Amino acid sequence: MDTDRLAAGLHPLERKVLPLLAKTNSFSVIMKEAGLKDLEVMRALQWLQNKKIIGLNKEFREMVSLDTNGDKYKNHGLPERNFLKALEGKTALSEIAKKTGLEREEIGISIGALKQKAAINVGKEGSEPAAEITEQGKALLKKEWLEEKFLKKTFPVDVKSLSPEEKFALESLKKRREIVKVSVVKEVIPHLTDIGKKLIKSGVKSENVIESLTPEMLKSSTWKNKKFRHYDVSINVPKISGGKRHFVPQAIEYIKSIWLDLGFREMTGNYVQTAFWDLDALFVPQDHPARDMQDTFYIKDPSEGKIPAELSKKVKASHENGWTTGSKGWQYEWSEKEAKRLMMITHDTFLSAKTLASTKKEDLPIKTFQIMRVFRNESLSWKSLFEFHQVGGIVVDPNANFKHLKGYLKQFFAKMGFPDVRIRPAHFPYTEPSAEIDVWHPAKKQWVELGGCGIFRPEMVKPLLGFECPVLAWGIGLERTIMEYYGFQDVRDVYRNDLRQLRESKLWMK
Repeated sequence: MDTDRLAAGLHPLERKVLPLLAKTNSFSVIMKEAGLKDLEVMRALQWLQNKKIIGLNKEFREMVSLDTNGDKYKNHGLPERNFLKALEGKTALSEIAKKTGLEREEIGISIGALKQKAAINVGKEGSEPAAEITEQGKALLKKEWLEEKFLKKTFPVDVKSLSPEEKFALESLKKRREIVKVSVVKEVIPHLTDIGKKLIKSGVKSENVIESLTPEMLKSSTWKNKKFRHYDVSINVPKISGGKRHFVPQAIEYIKSIWLDLGFREMTGNYVQTAFWDLDALFVPQDHPARDMQDTFYIKDPSEGKIPAELSKKVKASHENGWTTGSKGWQYEWSEKEAKRLMMITHDTFLSAKTLASTKKEDLPIKTFQIMRVFRNESLSWKSLFEFHQVGGIVVDPNANFKHLKGYLKQFFAKMGFPDVRIRPAHFPYTEPSAEIDVWHPAKKQWVELGGCGIFRPEMVKPLLGFECPVLAWGIGLERTIMEYYGFQDVRDVYRNDLRQLRESKLWMK
């Protein structure tokens, strides 16, 4: 490695810290000698480590520091010494407290400690408890105790550096309230690598190196004969994550723009509807499995809503006997009570039903679309959500046919990045013919299903619109489309709170 080039690229903080590492690896000493703050030293050490000039070891140390009482006793003496000094013959405890200013708890601790050292005898002075110093106590007064020596140390202190006597004193003080605190501290210990040793040997100095060239330097020519810092533009730098919208609203906005560009009008509605609009108006029979509690979220309170009286009669007839559509219907007794049940919408097609019910013959042709959040009582898994978005739409046009439907879908998916579209026969309760929509996935090299489509059945259209007319319809899963675009294997990843995924995800197509 070119040490001259490496030395030329050192930051001023690195230049201050590196020479000191030849003499010490103490973080506090480096701070003091370099005249830097702890954050500046840490930053310099990390930069030097990234350049393989130094290595950093982490050590965990038990450090002792003084607590509230420890500071007090260091400055004013241990309570047991003050207690012992206050004894003149047999002295009442109340008198000792008055002389020393010791609290009741400290008096008790002092008596216990001094009795253990045979320094006092405890008895009574009149009716009061009292203490009297012994010959052993007098001898103790003339000596410095281990605990007192320990309190004179400069704190914090590494437990490893303590002598056996000091460790004994520490254990004694730890048993008492708020004298010492022992905590585990993580310490960074730097050491020079071979590269670092070569750099120091070559004479890296804490000299004045200019960080950047300014217009003033160019004008005044003061840049001449100056030493500039070398920058290595080839090294890895951290990624900067700019703010951006979540990809779900990005996709929604883009899809809206496609349908609007194709001349469609956006429709919106409420999340809570009667079963009439969500199911009955779509010619879904009342004994269909989709109406079961395990598939649908029904509202508890209020449990029922209003339905249009005249329209419900036509829908009832369509279900029971086909009404005037030429169909036999579903051949069962339709229940108005069942139709009034309030529920969370299970699909976006209720908007198509409401649009047909409000459309007049003179309004034709019309083209509408909607992007709605829908709700299903399903188990959360890698392939299903209980709350998701559907993209749907209809074209109501007397001249429309299935070829037109395929044309609209091909245009839409081409703008979504899937130019190859395949239509497969399928079955849905309210469309005939019905089909599923597949797109060719170039990365997976296979067909992927993204939605369903068809032409609404007369049993649905005639009661709502008042006359028979071709109505092209489709529904596409938004989350499935997003999964294929981003390569997700699990649909839950679309809404996972994963910052890395959100930062690294590409922007939605424009």
